[in-house]
Amino acid sequence: MTTTHETLNGKVALVTGGSRGIGAATALRLAREGADVAVTYVDGKEAADGVVRAVEELGRRALALRADSGDAAEAAGAVERTAERLGGLDVLVNNAGVGVLGPLDSLSLSDVDRVLAVNVRGVFLTSQAAASRMDPGGRIITVGSCMAQRVPGPGGTLYTTSKSALTGLTKALARELGGRGITANIVHPGPIDTDMNPADGPYADGQAAMTALGRFGSADEVAAMVAYLARADYVTGAEFAVDGGFAA
Repeated sequence: MTTTHETLNGKVALVTGGSRGIGAATALRLAREGADVAVTYVDGKEAADGVVRAVEELGRRALALRADSGDAAEAAGAVERTAERLGGLDVLVNNAGVGVLGPLDSLSLSDVDRVLAVNVRGVFLTSQAAASRMDPGGRIITVGSCMAQRVPGPGGTLYTTSKSALTGLTKALARELGGRGITANIVHPGPIDTDMNPADGPYADGQAAMTALGRFGSADEVAAMVAYLARADYVTGAEFAVDGGFAA
């Protein structure tokens, strides 16, 4: 297995939802290991431009693309735009996602449609488009959720449904694309300190207590696992928990 950082030199990566949090940390980690990087965003162009500047300061090419993963054309189109502007695609990180939590009877049809469109259909379509562009050695890495492995309480039916679907998709992609030398894996973050779920937020103590390590993780810790999978040759169809023991 080749795991040195040089293996990403000259590679092109697309990180969906890469303007902040886990996505931004992943984009920067891949750039540090030699990749040129495109990131997508819906809102927050300023943040996405900041990621681009940071990548360029590392000596790599970078691109910010406005693309809503819930829109079928935009989800697939982000792959095409990346390949056209950066000269191909070697690594896809399906990071974009939305979370709607609440009692089962409070979830509307629009909630269901939006969550499944972004978290499932968008990932499928982006992966499909990426697979058509990738040569042997391509990598598809999807960001799932610890709630796909353990649901600690009520209120997570819709979100958990969407993230659990990604495990099946990942395993099927591994079988579908393995003969072409393309791998597919999924990473399940636990409580991660981000703007959306800060480690000093109102629900943080309870989340940290559910982990074996008793703390939130950092976006960089998730990004390190994604970067490993972008380099690993003989790993595919696998789930990796970066959750501090949340599912232990």
